[in-house]
Amino acid sequence: MSARVLVVDDDPSIRETFERHLRRTGHQVLAVGSAEEALNAFADFDPTLVITDVRMPGMDGLELLRRIREAGDAEVVVITAYEGMRSAVTAMREGAYDYLTKPLDLDQIDLLVERSERDRLLRRRIRHLSEEGAEDHGLDELVGQDPKMIEVYKTVGVLTRNRATVLITGETGTGKERIARAIHFNSPAAGEPFVALNCTAIPEALLESELFGHVRGAFTGAVGRRVGYFELAGSGTILLDEIGDTTPEFQAKLLRVLEDRVFYPVGSEQSRRTEARILAATQRSLEAEVREGRFREDLFFRLQVVEIRVPPLRERRGDIPALAKHLMTRLAEEIHADVRGITDAALRELAAYDWPGNVRELEHALTRAMVACRGPVVDAEDLSLGTRNPEVQPDSRPDDDRLASVEANHIQRILNRTGGNKRQTDFGRNRKSTL
Repeated sequence: MSARVLVVDDDPSIRETFERHLRRTGHQVLAVGSAEEALNAFADFDPTLVITDVRMPGMDGLELLRRIREAGDAEVVVITAYEGMRSAVTAMREGAYDYLTKPLDLDQIDLLVERSERDRLLRRRIRHLSEEGAEDHGLDELVGQDPKMIEVYKTVGVLTRNRATVLITGETGTGKERIARAIHFNSPAAGEPFVALNCTAIPEALLESELFGHVRGAFTGAVGRRVGYFELAGSGTILLDEIGDTTPEFQAKLLRVLEDRVFYPVGSEQSRRTEARILAATQRSLEAEVREGRFREDLFFRLQVVEIRVPPLRERRGDIPALAKHLMTRLAEEIHADVRGITDAALRELAAYDWPGNVRELEHALTRAMVACRGPVVDAEDLSLGTRNPEVQPDSRPDDDRLASVEANHIQRILNRTGGNKRQTDFGRNRKSTL
């Protein structure tokens, strides 16, 4: 991972040491003797990291730090031989990536350069996802005309005009993150980052560090400062998915963020403010979790300023045909499939299935079908679904042959369960004429 490092120090021996070592480790390096030279070379060299001394003739390193933070997104590491609380606090307050004292350990410098480059790429990825999300996760991704979904759309519309905290509930795969993205990317904060974090995907011991960041020496392996997701989100939006699976200890710290808008990086006594809007999502019933003592009641009330319940697919079967066609249009481009439609028979099969995995399962099923089909149109035989619900009548009216087929299949399943004994079935007792 190669970085472009601008070294600023009035000591020629230090410049030479940095230059030789960093070039040997594969980085591009420009070493200059003053802050003024650094500013003159900044635009052309376009560094990803600036390492600057504090005390230099002319402009000092702290003023250089301020100028660079105004000019671009390069990280700045401040080094000094005169350790002092005032300069350290000032440097970090002005946005320094880290603050080091001489003599310097070159191995530590290697780790710092690698870490700053990784964090820079993470910020770039977040910006990219935000730009991508603005295109791919807007209101056009919300499909369906079921009354339950209409209520969801209306609530989303209201929430795009304010910055209220939102709790999004629903079964797995219902599209809770898409709702969160629609809120963010149609709000005035659409140009700010959208950061989604699955709280169950990160080990409990690291979750606090990931969200709030940490300072050097906060724990074993913390060789430098790390920026957390709350800081990366800026004044954008942070989605905490599966919030119901977090520990009471973490919940207490999150409650403070919601109440005071401040947080403490792990190992730091200096608080940081956040302007990020907080959205939370869960497939659990937080009311039940509160009753069982696994979720803080005060945090629940703070999160539930506005609650959106996303209905499962089985509660809005009439939306399945339109949703399937919408997903297929996107999937055809993603998997480069020359599939242009889906038959009515296939749509009836989709509408009759219960979809325990909801929209996510529907998307996967359509992907498999589009890969499996040998023509330009997906048919029922291309689908690979679980057990369909025989009691569900598809929205589109099947013909008489189709009804007869459905009834015959249902009767056969009942006979299989009774070992062929008709008298043990409702059909044998009440509908003998049909057998």
